[in-house]
Amino acid sequence: MAAISMQAVGKHFGKTEAIRNVGFDIRDGEFAVFVGPSGCGKSTLLRLIAGLEDVGTGTIAFDGRDVTELAPAERGVAMVFQSYALYPHMSAYDNMAFGLKLAKTDKRNIDDRVRDAARILQIEPLLDRKPRELSGGQRQRVAIGRAIVRQPRVFLFDEPLSNLDAALRMQMRIELKRLHRDLGTTMIYVTHDQVEAMTLADRIVVLNAGAVEQIGAPLALYHHPRNLFVAGFIGSPKMNFLAATVTACDASQVTLDLGTRRPVIAAVADTTRLRPGAKVTLGLRPEHLTDTLADAAQLDGEVIALEHLGSESYVHLACGHDESLVIKSVGDTAIEVGQRVSVAVPPRACYLFDETGTALLRPD
Repeated sequence: MAAISMQAVGKHFGKTEAIRNVGFDIRDGEFAVFVGPSGCGKSTLLRLIAGLEDVGTGTIAFDGRDVTELAPAERGVAMVFQSYALYPHMSAYDNMAFGLKLAKTDKRNIDDRVRDAARILQIEPLLDRKPRELSGGQRQRVAIGRAIVRQPRVFLFDEPLSNLDAALRMQMRIELKRLHRDLGTTMIYVTHDQVEAMTLADRIVVLNAGAVEQIGAPLALYHHPRNLFVAGFIGSPKMNFLAATVTACDASQVTLDLGTRRPVIAAVADTTRLRPGAKVTLGLRPEHLTDTLADAAQLDGEVIALEHLGSESYVHLACGHDESLVIKSVGDTAIEVGQRVSVAVPPRACYLFDETGTALLRPD
């Protein structure tokens, strides 16, 4: 296992700045997830940690030892890629053992490691099969087993589940959590899927345009996003954003004009940065909106789309803003497309962001 420290890490590809002044620590034995949109630099950062790309500026250290200039083989890392990259002519056993054979590891040691990894991953009956005889999930287990047998200090996963169907991705997420619990090894996982990030991570690193936007535990990012980008990226469906104007504020709440029948009241822990007339963005999560609070502000609109998912439904409401308002409802909702509905906005459900996109402190 290893604790990883990055100090002012940067990387350019020609004139393109892929990583910008990144610095943070990953604790020994932690499961860290890098998440962000395509092109944000998360895979590049993973490759810098692995040693597959040269660091442009800054340093990377494992347990206090500078590894910035070390080759991948000297860092004690094992990487699992999006593609399984298995040798088609080799059995699962031989695929898992291949790296150890190249390192001239003792045959008995190889056999012990391969069979132990197969036991952990529950693929012991599959060791004699070729990749073409395995399902996608089984192939991914073999690829992970190939990493386990190396007994690395750090596991690196680069979107390993993106080729699997939805049901199998869910199953593999559970398997990866169990694997981390059993091995206790430091793991870094890259994904663009915030659901994977929320379900797998001890801590999430949110990246955008090569820079770190926020680092924290999944629920900390969900409840207290630092800015508009994090608020819009963490949560599914994403947070609704509505332009608003401050009409009044006191020590604990802000009155907002959204063009609704009644002003919206938002609970805020610190209002010192606000004044009447200030332009703000109101954030509302679909799951926090309700039609049960008669004394709260009402947002009215016409239903333009419905998404029925069985246990829940998502209602898309056109309410006079640039984007439709998404509301989470019960699975068997009686709401229909074309119907006009009202939804209440509870004060403590409101997120506020100033003109720079920075979040205002919410009540605990």
